[in-house]
Amino acid sequence: MSTVLVTGGSGFVGIHVVLQLLAAGHQVRTTVRRPDRQADVLAMLREGGAASPESLSFFTADLTADEGWREAVAGCDYVLHVASPLSTSVPKDENEMIIPARDGTLRVLRAARDAGVRRVVVTSSLGAIGYGHPPRERPFDESDWTNLGGADVQPYIKSKTLAERAAWDFIAQEGGGLELAVVNPAGIFGPVLGPDFSGSIEIVKSLLDGAMPAVPRVHFGVVDVRDVADLHLRAMISPDAKGERFIAVSGETMSILDIARVLRRELGPAARRVPRLQAPDWLVRLAANRIALLRAVVPMLGRVRHSTSAKARSVLGWQPRSNQEAILSTAESLIRLGLVKG
Repeated sequence: MSTVLVTGGSGFVGIHVVLQLLAAGHQVRTTVRRPDRQADVLAMLREGGAASPESLSFFTADLTADEGWREAVAGCDYVLHVASPLSTSVPKDENEMIIPARDGTLRVLRAARDAGVRRVVVTSSLGAIGYGHPPRERPFDESDWTNLGGADVQPYIKSKTLAERAAWDFIAQEGGGLELAVVNPAGIFGPVLGPDFSGSIEIVKSLLDGAMPAVPRVHFGVVDVRDVADLHLRAMISPDAKGERFIAVSGETMSILDIARVLRRELGPAARRVPRLQAPDWLVRLAANRIALLRAVVPMLGRVRHSTSAKARSVLGWQPRSNQEAILSTAESLIRLGLVKG
């Protein structure tokens, strides 16, 4: 089997990618920013039922520095670049997110090219595809790119767009024989394996905790993290994935109120704190003046972006779980791990 490096193995997506690679019999390496994160990764693998963690080795490397990357990629057949800076709030300086995302991606690609790696799969985002455009009926697909001049383009969206653009430019100009494929997930849900999880998961946690008396009018695509990991593995080995992008979205766009209704309908007493009401937009805008977390939400109010995963399904045979399964597995794992209010 192949030797595969996963960057950011302690993250929510990264750990599921590592789990599936181990299950498929690959020799797996992963990077962590600090050596003490190794214990967290091993604990999450145990939670995820990993059968062969002895096939995993660790390397210390940071997206903001050159040290460690050459050693991490040496002898690898593939690199899955999952690591990216993520914040639940809007940073004062957008470059806090943009520079590590873009420069870190180039650092990984450069090291992979120099080591003779066959293919790199980069985790981008639907944020690099469907933002900065006027409302439209036609779903976004892989031919679309986010318009960085749009009012709804937050620093995270900008960082993912610029990082992916830089990756394609690098391959075209300096890539040599290195191949690239890109996965563009929507909002990522699914089973949490530890306390380190993404902003999408925070939405479900906040609903279960009763942190919001009413929810903002926000819509997004949904995908299960296990299906995102599966798509990475398919994009890694399929000849047809070379030079291609693949949107990862399960089905129809959901609102936060839709998610709340799924939780209330399916979880019974465990969802007793989940709100029933949607807040009017003017109230969310007013509250955003005092609550930093809401500032990122304001440009998204009422915007519905439809997207399609037809390409991933037809080219790579990808078959994702339903929206409901992704949402419920998120909630059930948060409850099981004691990460929501009792």
